[in-house]
Amino acid sequence: MNPARHATAATVVLSVAGSLLVGATGSASAATSCASPVFKRQFFANTAFSGTAKKTDCDNAVDQTWTGAPASGLPKDNFGVRWSVTRDFGSGGPFSFATSASDGIRVYLDNSRKISLWSNTSGSRAKTVNVTIPKGKHTLRIDYANWTGSAKVKFTYTPRTAASVDRVKPLTPAGTSVTYASATGKAKLTWSKNKEMDLSGYRVYRRLKGTSFPAAPLATTASTTYTDTPPATGDTYYYEIRARDKAGNESTGTADKPVTTVDAAPARVTGLAGGHSGFTGLTTLTWHASPETDVKGYQVYRDVDGTWTLVSGTAPLTTASYTSGYLAAGDTRNYYVVAVDKAGHTSAPSATVAPLTVQAPIGLTGSGSYSGASLSWTSTGAAGTTYNVYRVSIEYYGSVSWPWEKIGSTTETSFADLTGTAGLTYIYAVTASDTHGNESENDGHAFATRTKPTGPVEVTVE
Repeated sequence: MNPARHATAATVVLSVAGSLLVGATGSASAATSCASPVFKRQFFANTAFSGTAKKTDCDNAVDQTWTGAPASGLPKDNFGVRWSVTRDFGSGGPFSFATSASDGIRVYLDNSRKISLWSNTSGSRAKTVNVTIPKGKHTLRIDYANWTGSAKVKFTYTPRTAASVDRVKPLTPAGTSVTYASATGKAKLTWSKNKEMDLSGYRVYRRLKGTSFPAAPLATTASTTYTDTPPATGDTYYYEIRARDKAGNESTGTADKPVTTVDAAPARVTGLAGGHSGFTGLTTLTWHASPETDVKGYQVYRDVDGTWTLVSGTAPLTTASYTSGYLAAGDTRNYYVVAVDKAGHTSAPSATVAPLTVQAPIGLTGSGSYSGASLSWTSTGAAGTTYNVYRVSIEYYGSVSWPWEKIGSTTETSFADLTGTAGLTYIYAVTASDTHGNESENDGHAFATRTKPTGPVEVTVE
């Protein structure tokens, strides 16, 4: 709070929020205007606030101590000071009025008295009351009377922000507008500042046409402007703004503001990985699915003798995976993937991947017994290589297609098959796999028969 200063009749009447600027004395004081929420302050030479104020100025807080006359032309005792302000409280809500004074103080809301401590005292007294202020504009008035002795007065009004107390939603933000720059693909939203004193900020929501707004906001900001880059898909998106107070109450949304984006090429595909199986001759590729709503699918290209060739077909794949046709053993190729949108735009090529050929184990041998088949081989791979064991019944020997069955994996160079049918001969094959899922060829076959028992088993009882 600022003390009053002497002013002559020639003083110019001005006011700026947050500053105390003195108004003219006498009849000119009535013309003083103070920008809300700054208080207009009037000094009277009596405690009844009668007659013309001796001085009028602007004050940004009610918090003052005087040991003598508060202004030129006023007595040091038996004077009155009145503060008043009209402001917009937005949606209103619960407030706390806190006062302390020596001597008398009265607080009014729209001329309705809320606090009255009106007597001559030698010490300071304090009082706090809770008040619900309706929405919109309202006037606060504080009357202070000093009868004798030193003068001291303070008043504050603050919103009560506990969620258990404040259940009043802020008003819907006004003045919302949006502009879209097709050259940059950016949408700029602006809106007017809310009047609530307990406002914590604003939430921005975005939805695709034909869908609902998500539960979580696109952004939270304390500003009254926000710039977004919506997906450049050629689709229409809608925005709305909601105000939020410190108690967690959220306003209703503003009217939806539409933006129709430019239709640019999809973003580059990421996460391409692949594994090659020498055993089957197939290469399997996977990648991250695009989050863009207008992506129709994907196309896969392979390096064929130095030329990138579409191998997945002209119709875009609808899943984020692809399995190539048969490649001869040792034939390693580079691949890349592009995304295709509904308008036929294609993204830039992804990073390339070349599935590696893993060296096959050698020297596979097998032997059969009553309990099963025992297999062993020699490793040609790095430590930690995984070996995959396959088998097929001898009846398919010489046929065009063998229905290989994978019966197990191991990191050792031997394997025992205990699941075969007794008396049946099996053909076995072993491949190696690396940590990326690439699988080698099988380097030869082994034959083994699980033998049948030749007679009854003799049991000896001791």
